[in-house]
Amino acid sequence: MSNLKVDADRLWSSLMETARYGGTPDGGIRRLTLTPEDRQVRDWLRGECEALGCTVTVDALGNMFACRPGTEAGALPVAMGSHLDTQPTGGKFDGILGVLAGLEVLRTLDAAGYRTRRPLMLVNWTNEEGSRFSPAMLCSGAYAGVFAVEDVLARPDARGITFGEALQAIGYAGEAEVGSVRFGEMFELHIEQGPVLEHEGAVIGIVTGVQGMRWYDLVVEGRAAHAGTTPMALRRDALVGAAHIVLIVHRIAREHGGVATVGEIGVSDASRNVVPGEVRMTLDLRHPESAVLAAMEAAIEAALAGPDLAATPVRLARLWDSPPVAFDAGCIAAIREGAAAAGYPAREIVSGAGHDSVYVARVAPTAMIFVPCKEGLSHNPAESATPADCAAGAQTLLNAVLARADRTDSD
Repeated sequence: MSNLKVDADRLWSSLMETARYGGTPDGGIRRLTLTPEDRQVRDWLRGECEALGCTVTVDALGNMFACRPGTEAGALPVAMGSHLDTQPTGGKFDGILGVLAGLEVLRTLDAAGYRTRRPLMLVNWTNEEGSRFSPAMLCSGAYAGVFAVEDVLARPDARGITFGEALQAIGYAGEAEVGSVRFGEMFELHIEQGPVLEHEGAVIGIVTGVQGMRWYDLVVEGRAAHAGTTPMALRRDALVGAAHIVLIVHRIAREHGGVATVGEIGVSDASRNVVPGEVRMTLDLRHPESAVLAAMEAAIEAALAGPDLAATPVRLARLWDSPPVAFDAGCIAAIREGAAAAGYPAREIVSGAGHDSVYVARVAPTAMIFVPCKEGLSHNPAESATPADCAAGAQTLLNAVLARADRTDSD
């Protein structure tokens, strides 16, 4: 069925329609995991999938699986999808484009009356962003056996509400055991969240893998003191120590060709006339090679023990280690051929951001498709992608999924 074409206007309409759920005055979206806004968009998605004759299953962590039957009984589905949650300052495309493009694939096949050999499945993974419940990709990780379900349910947000409590509150604590809903392979479409495709004029990014990531919490220990009576030379200012750390990680990341980000920083019990006695901060390290990540970590640990921080000792705790991922060669080939069949300029690319496919790749063949976003901007209300590029990604997804869903065991 090489003549099947997605409906670009229908896809764009769905993107704009779902932007209502958690929409903010500046044009962005604040749709945090397991909030009323998350429930609203989930309800919308369930209704659209059921209208197409799909069976929707929800597991114990709220992961959603909509299955469209194939002609071969017992065959494992080909899955598509991403996530519906956003950052606090989210945009209209991060995550949800992958879900709605998968929905558009199902709609296109339904309109054509075409049934694939293998079933198709559309997935919404819970808590990909990690902005309410840390870490990121929490529930795809649990699906892959990386996190224990009980630990996920017990994780609190900043207000002390546990994941399990929030899940019950929105009515999406499903009955299916986590990991019990199986599929044979998975494709995830996403905006690039970087500037490479736009800069090079490529429409499709053929994602070959994802770089490794490590997250840390740091506590800088100083001594609180009166701001007017404590001489500069006698201070143990935790914020000055934190400033040194920001510069240290910036330097080390550049030296190793990686990236490092201090994304959160806060003075405990802050007051304008008190020398900061304690600072808490976060650190995010990334690189495509595990050995280089380890070298960056070692260099930072050595620097934290150095003379610049002698007056303000630092406690460093690694929270999360996501090793580099190489995607499945067969799925990558299907994306490459799908883009070529549609005539889209494409290039191979490694993802700098984490995605649910990182963990899914541990249990099923997986690959990703990127489309450009304006100036590479994401996690920002100004996040933008064109209708044509979104449709190109959905068409490439359709082509790749059809190739895999209709192939026989001898192919």
